[in-house]
Amino acid sequence: MKEQRYDNHIRYYLPHHFIFYPAALILLGTSIYMLTREPDYAWLWISQILLWVMLIWLSFMMRQHYSLTLQNRIVRLELRFRYFTLTQQRFEPLEQQLSFRQLAALRFAADEEFPALIERTLRENLSPEQIKKSIKNWNPDDMRV
Repeated sequence: MKEQRYDNHIRYYLPHHFIFYPAALILLGTSIYMLTREPDYAWLWISQILLWVMLIWLSFMMRQHYSLTLQNRIVRLELRFRYFTLTQQRFEPLEQQLSFRQLAALRFAADEEFPALIERTLRENLSPEQIKKSIKNWNPDDMRV
């Protein structure tokens, strides 16, 4: 597997991103095209368009909601454990001062820069992008959803 860095850390799920969504979008496009070609059956094509839009939206939202809710909880637990292991102090007081997006960005920092980057983030209120760009030794997360 390639070394993970800022510029290549986005992950795609082949069946979902490159099969299901393209097929659903093609069927949606076909329904829109048929609506213009067969106006006598407009009610049929409009109902199909609404069905495809709803199906695409629901599949995206459900996939995101279930997996990301669990992943976010695991990220918080991982950061608490790492911080305690490295500093022998609880992370919860600091965690409350950070947004989840900042926490998610901090997880990519290797252990040697993790505590210092947390302190810098708190001091300078770094954005998630600034945090990721500040990481010198990227700690990959190859098991993300």
